[in-house]
Formats: sequence, structure tokens, C-alpha cells
Amino acid sequence: MDFARATLGIELGSTRIKAVLLDENHVPAASGSCEWENQLENGIWTYSLESIHDGLRSCYRDLARDVQEKWGKPLTTVGAMGVSAMMHGYLPFDREGELLVPFRTWRNTITGEAAKKLTELFDFNIPQRWSIAHLYQAILNGEEHVGDIALLTTLAGYIHLRLTGENVLGIGEASGMFPIDSEKLCYDERMMELFDREIAACGFGWRLQDILPQVRIAGEEAGRLTAEGARFLDPTGLLQPGIPLAPPEGDAGTGMAATNSVRVHTGNVSAGTSDFAMIVVDRPLGVHREIDMVTTPAGLPVAMVHCNNCTSDINAWAGLFGEFAAAIGADLDKNTLFTLLFRRALEGEADCGGLLNYNYYSGEGVTDLDEGRPLFVRTPDSRLTLANFMRTQLFSALATLKIGLDILTKEEGVTVERIYGHGGFFKTPDVGQRFLSAAVGAPVSVMETAGEGGPYGMALLAAYALRREPGESLEAYLDQKVFAGVKSSTQTADEAEIEGFARFLERYQRALVVERAAVETVKYSRNPMEGK
Repeated sequence: MDFARATLGIELGSTRIKAVLLDENHVPAASGSCEWENQLENGIWTYSLESIHDGLRSCYRDLARDVQEKWGKPLTTVGAMGVSAMMHGYLPFDREGELLVPFRTWRNTITGEAAKKLTELFDFNIPQRWSIAHLYQAILNGEEHVGDIALLTTLAGYIHLRLTGENVLGIGEASGMFPIDSEKLCYDERMMELFDREIAACGFGWRLQDILPQVRIAGEEAGRLTAEGARFLDPTGLLQPGIPLAPPEGDAGTGMAATNSVRVHTGNVSAGTSDFAMIVVDRPLGVHREIDMVTTPAGLPVAMVHCNNCTSDINAWAGLFGEFAAAIGADLDKNTLFTLLFRRALEGEADCGGLLNYNYYSGEGVTDLDEGRPLFVRTPDSRLTLANFMRTQLFSALATLKIGLDILTKEEGVTVERIYGHGGFFKTPDVGQRFLSAAVGAPVSVMETAGEGGPYGMALLAAYALRREPGESLEAYLDQKVFAGVKSSTQTADEAEIEGFARFLERYQRALVVERAAVETVKYSRNPMEGK
């Protein structure tokens, strides 16, 4: 294998950091990973810089070990690389490069006032997790650190800065910091002026354009690995500087690349700790609190439905069932357990037998909840079977996504002809696909490469930056050079399944008042991450 023609993608996800090395034919040649978890500190979901640094190095070390074992030589260079991470959030630094407040992740729902005011100011929906919402909320809160901000970025942007010294972002990730003008391929100048005018009386000494990363488009070089960056990633000193880096992206952008969903009218759903649907559109849409307008890595407009909660509740229940299995002497590895539970869900009644579940570990913007309480509800005449219970868990993971997608299809007239899925929710063959098809009423396809996920998408973006021909679009590169021969499987729900999901969703929406009451009345007795 010629490592000088290989490309490397690294993605810092919510529960896992993963690296994928592709050969010159875009085939995965090696991988590495590291598990990690966020913490709830003083009401803020965060990761410490120490855990970010340690996790990144651990992942790279695991990749280098895999390369050595498979190819018999150390990993010293690649043709190009790129880094991506969970989208958006808030990482403000001062002029000395010191982080001013702990990293505020996408999971926080603490910026409702700012998001509402900015949406009205811009006439453009600003979700709570966007960086500009966090910044403006800090201003509204009177937080002292705001005046000292010299640089504001996201997790992907921060790692890229450490590797290259360049304060840049790919346009897809930048579109979650601040609205993008998809014609000029830069931050929206009118909205930037409105924001600067809004905060002028605060006298901070900076304008928005002074502190935001510069925007880069897929295919552009976004800097090169410095000697300091190489040592930061690989303290052994084996990795050599000089490697070109693609623009850093968020996990939404890498998901689009990984599923070849970057053309107009294509779409994908990424489902893991959170889930989100991305539909590439050909026209401006109305302002909806439930719909985010972002971009592809090439800058095309994308309608996004983002939900904070997807598989965390499923994982918790699976852990409970795993404990029971161990208690009766039937230890099951995680893959076997999840496969068994997911496949049992296929045997459940179409509408889950009257059961209900709310999977809200954190707040949920689509249903306008600032906090969450995982909640399972049934009536005395509900049919409580394992099959119905698991089907309810999986339907619950998709319910909020369906609410947002209905706005796109029913109110905006956006056509969804086919969805590509990727992420842990689709790992068990057929099951997640079939339930998502029942939710959206359209075929759902999963490619054979879907299990590689975001880091695979980032490695593809690095390959595009390394090998694209003059004038070759990202869409053409992926169509013709990456996915032309890739196999996929497709599942299409029948009418009974679609109607069953609709009945479940009707009950779900009608009973949301129960979830709201739980948030109001059931309070944390301690930090939920205590002791973990």
C-alpha cells in the first residue's frame, strides 16, 4: 500500500472518536477508535480539553497500531487528511489561546432566549446549538468572558487549528456557527451587520468577522500539518509534518459525503446518540423553528431536522437487559444483545400495542423542551411484550425526527424520494431501515460502507481535495469515482407499517404534556454523571 496516496479521516463523535484510513481506491485499509463520554458540569454538557486531547491521541495510537499490524510498517505520512467532529457548540479563546469557558456542546439547550431573538432579528431560524446562539446568550447573561474573545470556533475547528495553525472551517460546519450565503459561499454579510449593530453598545472591541473562522469549500486545501501539530497528534514523533488538510467539517457534512447525499433532492439520516435528516434543496424555505438551514461541504443549501436524542435510551435499556442476562448466567456480548433486541422489535404490533416512550436524555428543540426525562408510559390495556417494548423504543428514537420532516414535506412541499441511512441505529440489518421507512413513507437505503460513518466521509473529503481534477465538482467525484460500484440494501415499509407508525406518533404528540410535566416535577437528585 502506498501511504503517500492514502487519505485519513478522524471524527470526534459524541461517544466515540474514530479514524479511518482509505487507500487510493477509497477502500478502508485501517482504522482506530476510542470511546469517551460527555459530562454534565454546573448544568452544562461538556468535554474537558484534557479528555479531547487524550481521546484524539488514543484514537490515533489505535490507528497506528492497526497499520503496523496489517502492513508491517509504521504510519509516518498520508497523502491528505481531515478532521471532523460533533457539530457546532461553543469554544471561545482569548488572545493567548486560553479557553475562556468550558466547551458547550450541541447537547445543551440553554440558549432559548438568544435563539428566539436572533431568529426574529435575522428572519432566519437560529437553533439553540448554533455557535452564534451560544455567543449571544452569553452576552444576554452578562458573562464577563465575552469581551476577551479573540477566536470562536467549534470542536472540529479547534482540532484543525492545533494541527495546522489555521483558523478555518469547512462551509458545512461554518453554516452551524452563523448563517451562510450559498451564492457567495461565505457568512451572510447582512446578518453579520445586523448582529454587530445589535451588540455595538456593549463595546467589546471586536466584530463578528474578527472572531469567526474563515470559510473554506470542499476541495480547497485548508493548511498543512505543522511540526507542532504532528507532535500533538502523535507524541511518538513518527508522524511527519507537511500533510495537506481538507477543510474541517461537522458530522452532518461528513454524513452527507459518506452517503453520497450532496446533490439537490438527495437526503440522508444519521442516527446515533442524536439523529438528524439532511435534505439538499433547490430553493429558499420559510422560517421554521424545527428546520435548520445549513449547507453541503460544497455550499449547497440543506434543510436539516436535528434531534438531540436518539439511541441513548435504547442503550440504557439494553444495558438493563444485559445485566439480567448475566444474572441468569447467559452473558451476551454487546453486538449479540443489540441484534437480538432489534430483531425482536420486528415482531411487535404495527402501532407498538399502545405503548409509549420518550427518549429525552436532554432537551429537545423540535418539541420545544429545554430539559429531558426518559419516560416509558403504558395504559392497563396496553400489550406489554418484549417485541412491542423494543418497537416502542425504536419508534421513539425516530418520532421527533418525523415531526420535523412532516414540516418539510407537508408545509414546504419538499419531496423525499429516497433516504440513505448511516450510524449505529442501522447496524442491525434491515431493522432500523424498515422503521425509518415506516416513519418517512419512503424507501431507505444503507450502503455497504455505511458502518464506517463520519470518519469515512471525512477521508473522502480529504481524497477529493487531494485528487480532484480542475472543475470537477464534489457531486461528480463521489458519483463517478467513489460510489459507482458500491452496493446498498433497501427496505420499504408496507402500508400497514406506515399507518402503524402514524398511530404511534399521534399518541406520542398528544401525550407530550406528560413529558413536560415530568420535566417540571421530576428533578435531578444529583449530577447524573456522578460516579461514572
